[in-house]
Amino acid sequence: MRLLVTGVSGYVGSLLAGRMIAEGHDVRGFARSPERARVPGLDLRIGDAVTGEGLTAAMDGVDVAYFLIHAMESAGPGAGRFSDREAEAAWRFGEAAADAGVARIVYLGGPLPDGDPSEHLKSRLTVERALLAAVPDSVALRASIVIGARSRSFALLVRLVERLRVLVLPAWCSHRTAPIDERDVLAMLVAAADARIPDSAADGEGGGHVLDATGPDVISYGELVQRIAELMLVSRGAINLPVSFIPVASVVTAVLTGEDPALVSPLMESLEADLLPNGRSAAQALSVRLHSLDAAIEHALGDWERTGRLAAR
Repeated sequence: MRLLVTGVSGYVGSLLAGRMIAEGHDVRGFARSPERARVPGLDLRIGDAVTGEGLTAAMDGVDVAYFLIHAMESAGPGAGRFSDREAEAAWRFGEAAADAGVARIVYLGGPLPDGDPSEHLKSRLTVERALLAAVPDSVALRASIVIGARSRSFALLVRLVERLRVLVLPAWCSHRTAPIDERDVLAMLVAAADARIPDSAADGEGGGHVLDATGPDVISYGELVQRIAELMLVSRGAINLPVSFIPVASVVTAVLTGEDPALVSPLMESLEADLLPNGRSAAQALSVRLHSLDAAIEHALGDWERTGRLAAR
């Protein structure tokens, strides 16, 4: 197959592109700059999904297109809201894919709470709907926290464990989710390229397949932080707060972890409710065997230590 992978300068996109090339596929990457997109054997095309620059040429002859673009980080003065940029990119990407006769778009998005979603998760849903409407047999995978050494959500939690002797757990830490091993997400993305998904799983608005890409273990965010500390072989006390303090907590967290506040704040806002599977299982639909949460954390920490140092460990 000829595949187009966006976000090849990022975490999931680079892993997926490398995996698909190793399996013998013709993989074309799409990125704004060549400096960070360093995947051996990749046919890299330069462009911008938000403006549409380069998309038509990049889609030419493509069988399956992966949309792995997210725009929460700071984009400079005049860039506008990240949700507007993401919506524009999704609309342009879907239109270019449809015009080129692409058979399927595969999107890695986020889960939805029972109540009103945050701006971050609303944006994920908007992107999902735009892509599924553009190409009818497309697949949207809804994943919560991905457990991997290069996952910025996971890295943020590890850095907090490293740098705090006592973990201060705001009220949102009582909410639950189902983290997933990066190996399982990667397996789902690979399988989603050409899997024959039963019609009963076609439940996206406007068509397409929406699948929950979740792990086998349901856990609160506070328990997840404590589990990471245990598997790092460190002891951390905890103070549970009755309130969330997200505006303040996001700034403090960004400073402690060295992360972009524009990324941390919308991520934290999304944790104000349970983010649990509520639809069809990607693991079942795509025949992917899942790793346990402990196995996922151990694997991620091992990968981390092969390229860097865990101060606490």
